[in-house]
Amino acid sequence: MKALVLVAHGSRRQASNDEVVTLSKLIDEHMKSEFPIIEAGFLELAEPLIPDAIARCVKKGATDVCVVPYFLSAGRHVQEDVPAEVDKARQMHPHIPMDVLPHIGGSAMMIELIKSSVVNR
Repeated sequence: MKALVLVAHGSRRQASNDEVVTLSKLIDEHMKSEFPIIEAGFLELAEPLIPDAIARCVKKGATDVCVVPYFLSAGRHVQEDVPAEVDKARQMHPHIPMDVLPHIGGSAMMIELIKSSVVNR
């Protein structure tokens, strides 16, 4: 069973973390057939941390985990920190394939999103 973990940085501001959890629930509503398990996870400052979010997926029956970095640019967190946290989860669950997908900001769809936001303001 496929799982998706939406990973954000995490914030001291709880409302910001709640936005990510809400987004993961909306994604779940639209992608349930492709990803029966969807969780939010955080790099730091909020819970669940990335390895814990992945562990939740495994506990729910995940046999394959896709991690989506919800970041706009490919800085140190995207290039080093998120993959390192996923590696921790791989050590805990070596039988489960885990892929870190490209960060959201790197998607070509960002151009259309920005265009739509500006044109329809």
